[in-house]
Amino acid sequence: MFLEKYPSLKSRDFRLWAAGQFISNIGTQMQFVAINWQIYIITHSPFALGVVGFIRFFPIIIFSFIAGSVADNFNRKIANLISQIALTILSLILAICTYTHKETSFLIYIITFLTAIGVAFESPTRQALIPSLVKKKELGNAINLTNVLRETGTIIGPAIAGFLIAYIGIGNIYLINALSFLVIIFALLMMNASGDIVGNVSGISLSSILEGIVFIKSKTILWSTILLDFFCTFFSGATALLPIFAKDILSIGPQGLGFLYAAPSVGAVLAAFILAHIGKISKEGKVLLIGVLIYSVGTIIFGMSKNFWLSLIALVIVGAGDSFSTIIRSTIRQLVTPDYLRGRMVSITMLFYLGGPQLGDFEAGTLANFIGAPYSVISGGLATLLVIGLFAFKIPELKNYEGHKE
Repeated sequence: MFLEKYPSLKSRDFRLWAAGQFISNIGTQMQFVAINWQIYIITHSPFALGVVGFIRFFPIIIFSFIAGSVADNFNRKIANLISQIALTILSLILAICTYTHKETSFLIYIITFLTAIGVAFESPTRQALIPSLVKKKELGNAINLTNVLRETGTIIGPAIAGFLIAYIGIGNIYLINALSFLVIIFALLMMNASGDIVGNVSGISLSSILEGIVFIKSKTILWSTILLDFFCTFFSGATALLPIFAKDILSIGPQGLGFLYAAPSVGAVLAAFILAHIGKISKEGKVLLIGVLIYSVGTIIFGMSKNFWLSLIALVIVGAGDSFSTIIRSTIRQLVTPDYLRGRMVSITMLFYLGGPQLGDFEAGTLANFIGAPYSVISGGLATLLVIGLFAFKIPELKNYEGHKE
């Protein structure tokens, strides 16, 4: 019964890859919480939290296009392996510096910057590798399951991190993350998939990068979903401000902070399971827009809440709405993109789907410095509602999109 719902798990390589990603993501999410908490404890500044988001985004601007070409010109398995090793070393450096009490906000910013470079190269190779691990008819299912596992890891990671920060210290969080990378490295080494590219290899050049841009520009459903994702996560991003809500508004400490970080992923997993059991989704464009609408409403409720349990419920709603739209967007992008362009497609979309939340963190932190965290979050949710309305009425191809008819 389970394999009927998730036929992608019949593939040994996909099972290895999914298990490795799941465990590694738990460690990554733990580190994410630890860095934000450590920065706020050191600086007590909303703006400093926003800077973390900006630093995570800046390397993506510089390296994303090159990373996409790398993913379309070199063995994706080997390229991803190199990225994972680099990220392991950076986590170990954070752990050592924290153990020896050498941690400063400047040092954390530098490591965050270098980690973002690693992510810029890791993400295109990772996502472009998925279609080679499963049959084409199972690709949508693989993406859905990947999202379920990712969000489940994002539940477990922050929830564990909140307690571990309080009981074993931040340095051990960084060490655990470094160890978690070893699992995905092992999985990559054990996979039978070659990681070679199917189709034309165009080489790393300006024309190669432009080929990816032209392709996305030619597909309305691609560029419209990319821009919608960017603007909505830019305005409604409140992740950077969660330490402020945990410490100063809800008074719940690091343990409660872990639950706040985990709550959106609870909603995301529930939404992903619903989609898996529904099976074929019709009128994908409308479902995507409804998902983003739910996301923005949850954001507004969270910004208005002064109660811990209401805040958790609001964040669950945020995660559910985001999951509906994310799964549909990801499936559309993988299915309409040929394999030889997939790395560049991912790198270009990465500029927006990572750029939106990270720049949104910077915007939210800066705005919170002037008007306070709650009003910063509420105004972002309202702006997202406006964006949804504009996209729905100005781009009918998005609203009316039904992929199963193509």
